Amino acid sequence: MTFGERLKELRQDKGLTLREMAEHFNRGRTTFSNYENDYRKPDMDLIDELADFFNVSVDYLLCRTDQRQDPNTKIKSAISNDPELVEFWGELEEREDLQLLFKQTRDLSPETIQRVIKIIKIFEEEERERHGG
Repeated sequence: MTFGERLKELRQDKGLTLREMAEHFNRGRTTFSNYENDYRKPDMDLIDELADFFNVSVDYLLCRTDQRQDPNTKIKSAISNDPELVEFWGELEEREDLQLLFKQTRDLSPETIQRVIKIIKIFEEEERERHGG
């Protein structure tokens, strides 16, 4: 699948015409037609806007994955009201050694997800103190 095919599929799933899509993003209909036919590619700002509009990840929109949304969206949402946890999550999110744990955590309730991240934070802080960091 190409970017253009994916964009067209998402637009049609939302029941939008090319004209409606172009108007929503303040672009010409021809511009979106060129995107859907893979004649042109949008800039990164528009790609971000499109991903938000369709509620999909940028990677999905660019055909890097077939998973429509960032798998960690539920975790991010569960901790979004705690700035300290959001900052900590930024440090954790890419750690390979914790990916399996995150995969299991996604299916929990938002309250439980928040508790799990808080517990990980406590363990991480204890480890840093133990190793003089």
